[in-house]
Parts: sequence; structure tokens; C-alpha cells
Amino acid sequence: MTTTDGASRWAVEARGLGKRFRRRRAVEDFSVRIPAGAVCGLVGPNGAGKSTLLGMAAGTVRPTEGSLRVFGSKAADPAGLADTAYLAQDKPLFPHFTVEETLRLGRELNPRWDQAVAERIVRAGKLPLGARVGSLSGGQRSRVALALAFGKRPRLLLLDEPMADLDPLAAHELGGLLLAEAAEQGTTVVMSSHRLADVAVMCDHLLVLAGGRIRLAGETDELLAAHRLVTGVRLTEGVPAEIARHTVVESRTTGRQFTALVRPRGPVEGDWKVIEPGLEEVLLGYLRSPAAPPLLTATARTDGPHGQEQEDEEVTA
Repeated sequence: MTTTDGASRWAVEARGLGKRFRRRRAVEDFSVRIPAGAVCGLVGPNGAGKSTLLGMAAGTVRPTEGSLRVFGSKAADPAGLADTAYLAQDKPLFPHFTVEETLRLGRELNPRWDQAVAERIVRAGKLPLGARVGSLSGGQRSRVALALAFGKRPRLLLLDEPMADLDPLAAHELGGLLLAEAAEQGTTVVMSSHRLADVAVMCDHLLVLAGGRIRLAGETDELLAAHRLVTGVRLTEGVPAEIARHTVVESRTTGRQFTALVRPRGPVEGDWKVIEPGLEEVLLGYLRSPAAPPLLTATARTDGPHGQEQEDEEVTA
């Protein structure tokens, strides 16, 4: 879909996407859309396919089947590559280069390079331009890597665990920098992370993977509003009948205390306490229960012959 000015409304659009490495499938039957301007958290256990998906969006990994478009262009086409910046988890930088030399390399390699933006990010962290990258702390190297990424003026920024090796203070500072620059430039961000607290604070969209398949996708607020946390005293074995009539994502019992994360199909009857769960409760529920039915909001869903099987369940706020 395109807007009235010809620009694609979707930063990322995958249809029937799959990737096989020899005998192992890393991504399978993957169809989803991420709208332009979103800050999307990519969540899943190790081996879920997150890095493979980011690599395909960045054009460094070739899909085995299906299609993946970035702002309407194939991800590996020159137009898609020009619109995308990818920051891998190990933040590859030349340790013997100075900060200034690193920015000069970015300027020489990227035709849309914005030196003012890159220098602003570096100077805001009080980094000397003459300092060698190898002498910097983890947080400082991350700042330099983000300066390279935003200096490219990307429309789509792909981040693979950008804060995994940072202490809480550095992670907080980097998160603020990331959101400020993304808002300033109108950049769409897709960020994989195991730090659920960071995802809860920073992301307005979610994409949850398990086993290379989508478990949750769409606007964070809509996904939260589609779930309820039900607690109470269990009087029978198994899931009580009045709970089982709803879509049960996860249930557990501690003593006589019964707790269930559900997608309600109407009012929850009986003497139960029913509240809207927090984001961590929803994410952990799906990560602990990979067999739970997937849920995609209307924004995230795709149509057409290559679209994956998606549950026909209305998501309401």
C-alpha cells in the first residue's frame, strides 16, 4: 500500500517469508507488516529467528522462499539497501580507527551521509574525536555505532540486541538517544532485545517470535487490551470450564491459586479477579507457551495467497 505522495505506508512487509539453513528452518511461513514510523520490539528466545529476520531485512541474508519488502522495494535491491541501516549485536567497528576516522569512513561510504547528525550524536556523549574506538567503553562504542547508523539517514534502522552488553545507566542513556534521534528523523526502528523492560518503555509495536514463527504482532496497546489476567481459587483439576471457553494462552497453579492469561471471548464468568496484564506478563506468557494460538492486529496482518494462517480473531482496545 502507498500513501497519496507515493511513499509506502509499510516500512517492512513480509509475505510467506522463509529461510532454511541446510536441515534447519530459521524462519517459516512468515507474513507480517510493520508500519512506517513504528518503534518495534522484536522478542523471542534464543534461536527463534530474530537475527535471521533482521539479516533478511538488511539484505545480508537471502530468503529461501517468500518476499520481503522495505518501503515497497525488495530488501536486497539498491533502493531497499539505501533506506536501511543495520547494527549487528557485536557492533563491528575498527578498533584502531579514531572516532573522527570512523565518521569519515561513514561519510565516504554513504551518499546520503549527514555529518552534522553523526557529530551531534558523538559530541552529546562528550567523546573526543581523536579517541581510538578500541579505547572506548561499551556504551561509548554503542554511541559511535549509532552515530554511523543515523548519519546514513536511514528510513529503517535494524538493531540486534543494541543494549545487551551495557550497564543500566548506559542502556538508559542509549535508549533516550535512540528514541530522540528516531523521532527527529522519522526513522522506523526494529529492535531485537531480551530486555523486556526496555521493550516495554521504548516500543509502540511488538513482533514476538518462537520457532521461526510469529506469536504476536501489532500495536502494543491493542495487544495488551486483547488479554486479561485471571486469578482465583481453583476448586477442580485442570482449567475451570468458565475459563476454558476463552482462548487460554497460559495457565498455572500454585497450591490452590489458579492464574491464567487469556484472550477473552466475552465476559469472564465466575468469582475471578480479572485485570489487564502488563507487557512483561503477556510476553512471558507467550514465550512460555509456544503452542498458544498466535495473535496479529489488523495493522500487522497481510492479505494475499502467500499470507500465513492467521487466526480470525478481532482485537479491540
